[in-house]
Amino acid sequence: MKFGYVRVSSKEQNIDRQMEEMYKQGLTPKQIFIDKQSGKNFDRTNYQKMKSKLKSGDLLIIKSIDRLGRNYDMIIEEWKEIVNTINADIVVIDMPLLDTRTESKNLVGKFISDIVLQILSFVAENERENIKKRQAEGIKIAKAQGKHLGRPKVVLPKKYTIVANK
Repeated sequence: MKFGYVRVSSKEQNIDRQMEEMYKQGLTPKQIFIDKQSGKNFDRTNYQKMKSKLKSGDLLIIKSIDRLGRNYDMIIEEWKEIVNTINADIVVIDMPLLDTRTESKNLVGKFISDIVLQILSFVAENERENIKKRQAEGIKIAKAQGKHLGRPKVVLPKKYTIVANK
């Protein structure tokens, strides 16, 4: 059985680009699991549902390694669990070297695949750290400029208290 996994970091972000790739791989909507939350860990509802359905011989397709997650150690751990423990295969569309169906069955292919996985996992986590750093810098500058952050303040109607007390 083939499964696809699609992830974006927030509800406002668009999944269309990833979904198009899943459809190109011959997947149907029932085979695709979607999460709209951070990749900092794997406590994602639909990821866990997908993982619980994976069986030996199945195939997991993802667009890029950072869609799987953004934590280096956790990506490596999840990869090993899916490939070695569950005995399912993984294909990363944007990185053909990360395809456990082919070259990783021999020692050289496995070595190359492991190196690429570690590099890309490092890059994914490093990018997450850079995003957090840039966000913190932006917040600091906005606060220094006296800008309001967060939800806009609600202005209550003049007779709100009277009506609320009744």
